[in-house]
Amino acid sequence: MQYSFYDFLKLIGSLGLFLYGMKIMSEGLQKVAGDRLRGILTAMTTNRVTGVLTGVLITALIQSSSATTVMVVSFVNAGLLTLTESISVIMGANIGTTVTAWIISIFGFKVDMSALALPLLGIALPLIFSGKSTRKSIGEFIFGFSFLFMGLGLLKENAPDLQQNPDMLAFVQNYTDMGFGSILLFLLIGTILTMIVQASAATMAITLIMCANGWISYELGAALVLGENIGTTITANLAAITGNAQAKRAALAHLVFNIFGVIWVLLIFQPFTSGVSWFVDNYIHPGSEDVAVSYKLSAFHTVFNMCNVCLLIWAVKLIERTVRWIIPQREDEEEYRLQYISGGMLSTAELSILQGSKEIHLYAQRTHRMFGMVQSLLHTSKGDEFNKIHSRILKYESISDNMEIEIANYLNQVAEGRLSSEGKFQIRAMLREVTEIESIADSCHNISRSMDRKRHANVEFTETLYKNIDTILDMLNNSISLMITILEKPEHLNNNELNKIYNQENEINHFRTQLKDQNIVDVNNKEYDYQTGVYYMDIISECEKMGDYIVNVVEAVADVKEKK
Repeated sequence: MQYSFYDFLKLIGSLGLFLYGMKIMSEGLQKVAGDRLRGILTAMTTNRVTGVLTGVLITALIQSSSATTVMVVSFVNAGLLTLTESISVIMGANIGTTVTAWIISIFGFKVDMSALALPLLGIALPLIFSGKSTRKSIGEFIFGFSFLFMGLGLLKENAPDLQQNPDMLAFVQNYTDMGFGSILLFLLIGTILTMIVQASAATMAITLIMCANGWISYELGAALVLGENIGTTITANLAAITGNAQAKRAALAHLVFNIFGVIWVLLIFQPFTSGVSWFVDNYIHPGSEDVAVSYKLSAFHTVFNMCNVCLLIWAVKLIERTVRWIIPQREDEEEYRLQYISGGMLSTAELSILQGSKEIHLYAQRTHRMFGMVQSLLHTSKGDEFNKIHSRILKYESISDNMEIEIANYLNQVAEGRLSSEGKFQIRAMLREVTEIESIADSCHNISRSMDRKRHANVEFTETLYKNIDTILDMLNNSISLMITILEKPEHLNNNELNKIYNQENEINHFRTQLKDQNIVDVNNKEYDYQTGVYYMDIISECEKMGDYIVNVVEAVADVKEKK
């Protein structure tokens, strides 16, 4: 046996360089595209077909179906994409990822790209040190591209020569002549290998090398490719572990989609693989046998995923129902998505304003729930329970930011249409409402951070301090409740409700001033130390700011009513 442990380490190192190249290339492209990718995702998923095309486009651009599916899962978690929309994008990502196999087949086997890798690095070097972020990202992409093909070249070079190591050849051959059992075994190997490496492109490269070197047949290579399609879903499922039920369902939909595809291909495996092989031999004519088999595998990968999408694009609702049944909605979790505003064509101006108004009311209700978490966080002493509530507040803060952008973008779209001066004034007022509600969510987040810092500093408030914070939080709770009532039926706003809001705000301001003065006295009298007073006043000051934001929302509603 001439293949040493040192040779094995070189093989692992080559795989590492290939994976690193994939990662750098993908990240560079994502940076260059930036928010445009996110814009494409949210704007082009109005129906199944555009969703699939979006998935194909983005995955072909960033060369990573994992990156696309993880992005999709995070968007579902934030409520920017519905489960139905996410399934179609994920279907498209499966087709987009087949581009990688073609790049490897065409350049990696037909052209010696590793010879061009070093000159490419020379071109990328000045770009990497450029002050402009776009040029820097392009440099990173070229670096990644070079590393990818250097890694591929080293993989081929350091792969064990089975002709000189008959023992290894015999080991592989022991499992290649078991008929359909071999197909299932290699499918399992492809799945496990991709789950470990977490990059189907790397496993695809290994498969292409194994087939090109004649270690395994084209059919067994196709079985490995099927396994890679299942294994690649692990990344999105890992990303969804910390997400909500919708995010978990989106990741599971990817797995269900790929498993179903593998099942039907296995049922017609021989005719399917033979058909792809015949097509490549008769219509593509790639030349030598090692290049031909790499073309056949790339074609198999593409045809399989395209057929799977064409079959299952009509079963999106069925897949959605399946994953909803497997992962039921938890009672303490809601679906984070816009309910009244949808993408695509706008309604009439009046209806669009009404939809926007309803969405703002819903936005305020969600912010109120976030405030409720802040109230419960104050008296939570157990570490695990505290962290759980605190992380939910952080998630709500992220959702709040996304909702503000989505509602504001929608209202700006409406404003670009034909509106009366009254309608335009109403849109401006609604934009102000959205901004102020987001500021309330920011204040909730800031209060929770102050509580978190207090806990990490092992600071404990006195009973009086807790009582004062509870009092001001109760005042705010009453104000937010009244604000939500006004937002629900703005036409019923009267002077009585307006005066009530102003009175509550004055009470909060006076109470804050009173507590501020008392804090100085208590610190001087050694009732508690200075640092405790700092955390205490941070919370009280943020509460007072929140009171201002609530008044601003109600004033925006009052301005519209007055204009009418």
